[in-house]
Amino acid sequence: MIDAQGRVDAWTGKNDIQAAGHIVGNNFSVQANLMLNDKVWPAMARAFESTKGDLAERMLAALDAAQAAGGDIRGRQSAAIIVVTGKPTGQAWKDRTFDLRVDDSPQPLVELRRLVKLQRAYNHMNAGDLAVEKKDNEGALREYGAAEKLVPSSAEMIYWHAVALVNMGRLEESLPLFRKVFAMDRNWITLTPRLPKSGLLPDDPKIIQRIVSVGARKQ
Repeated sequence: MIDAQGRVDAWTGKNDIQAAGHIVGNNFSVQANLMLNDKVWPAMARAFESTKGDLAERMLAALDAAQAAGGDIRGRQSAAIIVVTGKPTGQAWKDRTFDLRVDDSPQPLVELRRLVKLQRAYNHMNAGDLAVEKKDNEGALREYGAAEKLVPSSAEMIYWHAVALVNMGRLEESLPLFRKVFAMDRNWITLTPRLPKSGLLPDDPKIIQRIVSVGARKQ
C-alpha cells in the first residue's frame, strides 16, 4: 500500500507460494509470488528506480525486468496498468490516464506496451481538443502532431487533425492530411459529409466538396 503522502508498506505472508517477496522503496513498492526465482522483484525495483520517464514508462520497465529475470513460474498470461492523475476531479474517466489490461496472451507485455503507446496518443488528442476549446490553435496542432508521431499508421489521428485545421480556417493545410487518410480507408470519405450536421465541420458544401475531392481515384 502507498498512501497519498507517499508512505509505503508491504507484507508477504509465510504461506505465499515461492518464490515470493517484496521490496519497499522511495514512493514505490514491488511484490511478487509464484515467481520462477527470487531475483524477480529485486530486478523490478532496480528497473523502476533507474528508468527515466513518466510513471507508466517506469512501471512497464519494471514488468519487463521481472519477465527478463524469470517471471511467473506458470509462464506469460496477462498484464495490466492503471495510472491516475494526482488531482482527482471525481470523473474517473478523466482521472485515469492509463487503464489497460491484456488477458490470456502469449506476449502480454509486448501488447501492453502497444496499448500504452496508443493511449498516450489519445491523451495527446484529448489535450488537442481541449486546446481548441480554449482557442489555443497552435497548442492544439502541437498535441495533434504529437499523437500522429506516436501512431503514424492511425487514420483516425490524422483525420481529426485535418478536421481541426479546417475549423481553424486552414483548409489548404488540411488537404494533404485528408488525402493520406482517404488513401488508407475510403470510409472516411463517406463520413466527411455527415460531420456538418453534428457541427464538426463547417456547413459549407464547397468546403466539403473540396475535402472529398482529394480522395477521388485517378483514372
